[in-house]
Amino acid sequence: MVNFICFGSGSSGNCYYLNADGYGLLIDLGIGLRKFRKYMSDYGLPMAQIKAILATHDHADHVKSVGAFAQTFHLPVYTQAGTYVGMDRNRFMHKKVPGELRHVITDGEPFVLGPFTITPFAVPHDSVANCGYSIEVQDIRFCLMTDVGQVTDTVRQQLRDADYVVVEANYDAQMLEHGPYPRYLKDRIRSGTGHLDNADTARLLAEELTPRTRHVWLCHLSEENNHPTLAHRCVSDALIAAGRLTDNDPLVVETLKRCHPSCLYTLAE
Repeated sequence: MVNFICFGSGSSGNCYYLNADGYGLLIDLGIGLRKFRKYMSDYGLPMAQIKAILATHDHADHVKSVGAFAQTFHLPVYTQAGTYVGMDRNRFMHKKVPGELRHVITDGEPFVLGPFTITPFAVPHDSVANCGYSIEVQDIRFCLMTDVGQVTDTVRQQLRDADYVVVEANYDAQMLEHGPYPRYLKDRIRSGTGHLDNADTARLLAEELTPRTRHVWLCHLSEENNHPTLAHRCVSDALIAAGRLTDNDPLVVETLKRCHPSCLYTLAE
């Protein structure tokens, strides 16, 4: 049995959890440890089943608690060399990952943790480094990509091969343009190393998803510049227009909450 849960998705803190037959992986830990431990307890998920942490990039909303958690439970951390450099400089990450727990990974080079075969792939963003993860387990391919500045051939390829997809739909273009952010921040978000808007994500999914994809979760929605209903409608309309979301199609599209856990999903083969 493979389970997935999101404990938070957005600038307030990101954290995702995969478990296959008692072997658990965390992807990012940008929420507080106290909150994270409470969520695990609330869902009846044993902390002891967490065996490793994967980090996407060095921004605090993704890695704030990675060092503290790794130290407390003596857990290995897997990420790119550049991400460790960024984490060491990150003043919001008060505890760093000890050297003996650091494992350096490389884009495009698979590695194995328990039942999971994990392939990191490059994702453009204004961090020192940033990667998504394609994770294979029990004939299931799970793909997570967040903080995606622009669509690349690599991003497209990873989507085509996935049964389950977590992908960002960060902002609505009109809300951002007319919202309270200063111009420099709006320009940063819209740049090729910023984030994808709803329309970008909708177009990407409509063009690249194949019939093997069963579930899409839209992640990292902005609190100020997006709304779950807007993101869901934009993506759903594009998939309907592409003939990919019909009454007879098992594909499910959902938005993940920024500050609250999702339900616990079971991923079927």
